[in-house]
Parts: sequence; structure tokens; C-alpha cells
Amino acid sequence: MFDIGVNLTSSQFAKDHADVVTRAQLAGVSGMLLTGTNLHESQQALLLAQQYQGCWSTAGVHPHDASQWQDETAQAIRELAGASEVVAIGECGLDFNRNFSTPAEQERAFTAQLALAADLMMPVFLHCREAHERFIALLDPWLDKLPGVVLHCFTGTEDEARECLARGLFIGVTGWVCDERRGLELRELLPVIPAHQLLLETDAPYLLPRDLKPKPASRRNEPCYLPHILNKVAEWRGEDPAWLAQVTDDNARRLFRLA
Repeated sequence: MFDIGVNLTSSQFAKDHADVVTRAQLAGVSGMLLTGTNLHESQQALLLAQQYQGCWSTAGVHPHDASQWQDETAQAIRELAGASEVVAIGECGLDFNRNFSTPAEQERAFTAQLALAADLMMPVFLHCREAHERFIALLDPWLDKLPGVVLHCFTGTEDEARECLARGLFIGVTGWVCDERRGLELRELLPVIPAHQLLLETDAPYLLPRDLKPKPASRRNEPCYLPHILNKVAEWRGEDPAWLAQVTDDNARRLFRLA
């Protein structure tokens, strides 16, 4: 199993990085992608990826932090991307739900990072929330210049999923699908996603699966809970969990060009 979304730089993991990684590996998680969400977090994600076997990282600026994007940021992200452990540009994209950065700032940073990824011939790790139409419009001109694209933590509609899949995007599914209040639409569209375009993730420490029993006292999500997500996704897709674990692991390694 490969967890494509772990926020190991979160302050929630500050005291027990090593234990978190060990628990994940004991649970059968063979690879983890550590998410960079701004320049500082991207630098920290790389340091952690260099520290722990089976970990890689992304380098980029999340739409929430898009107001921080400057020429100096672009150069620093480019330099980070030269490290062998950095295997994707991102997390980048659009988030019109909260607009912590203005839409114009988000679009500028998103387009700049798509251009950077195209120049470096690296895949992109994308975020989209309540911004699908504009997201697709900005992404489309770059699709033939990028070696791979994943829309992580997908929470959109079936029509939005189909538009992304038709463009060859990978879809990242989290424990959101285990939420009986908010995740039912995602659960119902799971069969729409071809197995060769499906990726799994925890987005830890966020999105602890609501149906996990027993729940950890901390309510903190961890990559060691990826098997729970895998088993539920396999159940709702009508597939063998062991087979799906192998397929999604292969997908991640193919997308991020890992041995």
C-alpha cells in the first residue's frame, strides 16, 4: 500500500515522526508521499523524506498560501525539486471555499507551478475545492506538457470526476469516503474510477475515518489507518483488497516514477 498524502510536517506529528512512520510500515504501508504546502513545509517535508526510508515528498505552494508566491519562491521550489526525494510539484491548485488567498493570487500561483512542473517534466499534486470549472480551464493548456497529474483528496461530484478521468488524471481517495454524512456521494462514484487511475491516501493528520473503531483518543489520523480506507474502498468497489492494494501501489510508483 502507498499513502500518497501524509502531512508529516504537521505540528501534530512534531513529537513522534519516527513512531508514526514505524506504525505505518508495520501496518503494511510500503511508501508515503509527504506533502509540501508552502516553501517552509516543502523544505521540512524533504528533510523528513531524507530521514525515513520509503518516504518521498512534494514541493509547492497550496492555494491557501498562494499570496506568498514570489519569484524567489519559484526559484526555491525549483531548487528543492532537484532532490531525488522530491517527486512532484505541489500541493497546488485552487480553493474557492475559504479563499485564504484571493482567487487571482491562487490562479497566479497555480499557473506558475504548472509551468514549473512542465519545465522540469515532473508530475503535479493538485488540490481543488469548489473551483472545478476554473481549475480545469487553467489545467487544460498544460496537460500535454505534464508527465502525470493527481487530484488529491477528491471531494467533487461524479460529473467532475468524469471530466478529470477523461483527461487522464489520477484521483486520490481519502477517509472522507468513510464519512456517512459528507462522503456518500464520493462512495457512490467509486466504481466510476478505473482501477488504473485510483490512488489512496490518509491526508493525515486530517480526515480520520469516522467509521474507524476503536477511534484513537487523540482523534489524529495516521498513515497506519490506510488499510482501513483500502478495505472499505475495495468493499464498495466490489474488489479484492489485496489486489487493490497492489494496483494502487503500482499506480503511485508509476505516477511518481519510483523504483
